[in-house]
Amino acid sequence: MSDHSFELKGSLFPLSVLYCQDLSASALKTQLEQKLSQAPAFFYRAPVVINIESINEVPDFVAIKQVFAELELVLVGVCGANTELKKAAQSAGLASLQLSKNKTPAKEHKEEKAAPAPAAPVLMDTKIVEQNIRSGQQIYAKGADLVIRGTVGAGAEVIADGNIHVYGALRGKAIAGAAGDSSKRVFCHKLEAELISIAGSYWLSDSLQGEYWEKSACISLQDDKLVLADLL
Repeated sequence: MSDHSFELKGSLFPLSVLYCQDLSASALKTQLEQKLSQAPAFFYRAPVVINIESINEVPDFVAIKQVFAELELVLVGVCGANTELKKAAQSAGLASLQLSKNKTPAKEHKEEKAAPAPAAPVLMDTKIVEQNIRSGQQIYAKGADLVIRGTVGAGAEVIADGNIHVYGALRGKAIAGAAGDSSKRVFCHKLEAELISIAGSYWLSDSLQGEYWEKSACISLQDDKLVLADLL
């Protein structure tokens, strides 16, 4: 048998993190149902971690797992747990994940080191769609940027491993950097989206309705947060 026939390797995958002050099963179900109704296809079987850093009392993790199962979400585990909460979560079969923390910067050395050469940009193909994307349609540009010369209607989805350019109104869902590249962006000439996602981080319509709503915009990911800016 080959030495590589069985391997266990560390890896990184995008996970949605839920922040919720009330973890009673009834309240949690109500709030989750409201969120899911805004983008059911995007959240279907989505892996979720609950941040319980601000929770003091031990919630009913078994009931919480049942809520997630009923709503067809995958509850992976919890993060930010103290010792008591960690034991309770693990007893319910949930993983306990470590919150990422900013590393303390290393002390500066007196010796000057040459700056590493910048990595060469990865060039992607471009998929161009010269039509409106109607409700229920899904367009995926695998390993490529996606250009839509038309409108993305409500209920439609446009997905790309690269950037997404919409030369019309964006009313549906746009998912850029679908393969995990956080440097990708979404560009549109009229922002009315149901959902914008870049490398697993997303905002729903209610978070997008601000200064750039119904205007041209560029959406990027900075420090794990979506940032809106002028298109030009």
